Amino acid sequence: MNPAPAAPATLQEAVAHCRDVTRAHSKTFYLGSRFFPSRQRQAVWAVYAACRDGDDIADELSGEHAQVALADWWARTQRAFHGPPGPHPVEMALAWAAQTYDIPLAAFEELHDGLLMDVCGHTFEDMDDLTLYCRRVAGVVGFMIAPISGYHGGPRTLDYALKLGQAMQLTNILRDVGEDLARGRVYLPLSEMKRHGVTRTTLEAGTVTPEYRAMMLDLTALAREWYAQGRRGIPLLHGSARLAVATAARAYEGILDDLARNDFDNFGRRAYVSGPRKLLMVPRVWWELRSPPLP
Repeated sequence: MNPAPAAPATLQEAVAHCRDVTRAHSKTFYLGSRFFPSRQRQAVWAVYAACRDGDDIADELSGEHAQVALADWWARTQRAFHGPPGPHPVEMALAWAAQTYDIPLAAFEELHDGLLMDVCGHTFEDMDDLTLYCRRVAGVVGFMIAPISGYHGGPRTLDYALKLGQAMQLTNILRDVGEDLARGRVYLPLSEMKRHGVTRTTLEAGTVTPEYRAMMLDLTALAREWYAQGRRGIPLLHGSARLAVATAARAYEGILDDLARNDFDNFGRRAYVSGPRKLLMVPRVWWELRSPPLP
């Protein structure tokens, strides 16, 4: 983990720290955020940085150290909502965002539950386990971003946002099988591995077998189904938030395209979408958004 940053003197410095965290850790999310108006963009950065801090704990620490650090992260997150915030720049920026927009603390509570699944070494038995994890660590981010964006359609729009976040997390899982395995983690459900004849030994061999390829095809199809469902909610967002979210979603789904082009070899190569290719997606996304919302 990165060392704790120096306490900022101003909210502006705290937001700048969150901007830098977003830009450093997710070029796709950062690209999408640039299409928000300034005030919304700053709140999105604060939310992303808060989520990123928790995720870094789950990724980089283990055992009691991880549990202690995660408990501290959760305390800081709650303090940002109930105040007064502490001096940590993410806490300060999140407190401002939560005061400015109706961001639900309950969404961060679900994120905390998802990160605990990582820290406690949760075993993913079946697709329900995987879906719950994707909801907790990414789907609920849609609940955080939607109030910043502004939206109509009520709970239906939030359900779409949930699906979009789940799709992005499943994309992460499919992209990072090799990296996760190196950390001793397997997010692929045991039921799916068994159904396709894939074992832990298969994964550790790092070879794309026909059985492994078939499993990747099935899970990629699920991710694309979630993208399709989630995309239905984008026209229900307000203003330029539609372009921001649609651009990020399209770029993220492009990771699945690159993974397929590489024959689903996610053991030694990380699928990605280049910067120029992301920028070329923007005109297409803008054109698609000219269509009227689906009923």
